[in-house]
Amino acid sequence: MKFWQSIFQVESDQMFDVVRLSESVGMHGVLISDHLLHPEKQDSTYLYSEDGKPPTFSAETHWPDSWSLAAALAAVTSKLYFCTNVFILPLRHPIEVAKATGSVSFYSGGRLMIGAGAGWMKEEFDMLGVDWATRGKRYDECIEVIRKLQSGGKGEYAEHHGEFFDFPRIVLEPKPATPVPILIGGASGPALRRAARLGDGWISPPVTVNGGIEKMKAINKMRADYGMQNRPFDSIIAVWGEELTTDGIKQLEDAGATGIVSFPWLFTYGRPTSLDEKRAYLEKYAETVMAKFQ
Repeated sequence: MKFWQSIFQVESDQMFDVVRLSESVGMHGVLISDHLLHPEKQDSTYLYSEDGKPPTFSAETHWPDSWSLAAALAAVTSKLYFCTNVFILPLRHPIEVAKATGSVSFYSGGRLMIGAGAGWMKEEFDMLGVDWATRGKRYDECIEVIRKLQSGGKGEYAEHHGEFFDFPRIVLEPKPATPVPILIGGASGPALRRAARLGDGWISPPVTVNGGIEKMKAINKMRADYGMQNRPFDSIIAVWGEELTTDGIKQLEDAGATGIVSFPWLFTYGRPTSLDEKRAYLEKYAETVMAKFQ
């Protein structure tokens, strides 16, 4: 089992130290959150809270560019992996995403994964002039384009002629050794189907242990139905709303989970925390949880 630490809303002046600490205690990777902007007026419904409002978001919340942050953090670590949780893929142009993620993967030695989502905040799409209604179809085509541009040998060209994106033979260099893995986020029917059909994995929103197991069963069945059951597949599960025990982790592992999320400190403590508090948490987590799966 691989363990991931969410660095959502880690104080910017602590970020590099926290990531080094995460690596030192044996975390497999860290999860980077994504939003492009924070509108003053926001009417969209957040999917994972009772009141439909995103927790702890404010005008002062830092939303660093995901790939810039991953590159900076990769430069001060040597083993740690980086995955977005989740990057709003259909909001962006896939050529730009393929270029940025391919470069970070190349220079970090392949330590990057794309956790992708469809997005819930319509205002972001409106600001960029991207059609909200067709984001699902754009999402699928974005995945196709990114893989196409990151595949093949050095200097090998690729072209694409789709519904939303059309370009002649082009090449992006440097290419990663293999296309950056794309994990599909979300728990809706379309998200699970996309994970089974197109994903290199699934990254969950907050779920219970039983909820995670049921979602994994559904994905596994759909992967078999799509003939994808023999492809490598990572599933990173975030358990929330109950105590996560060793037995719970083993049950998720038996269901096919390959990763477990340690929640952001702002959620676990309910307040900002010092670097010393984060260090103590990570050391205890490594001793009481991670050590049982080494």
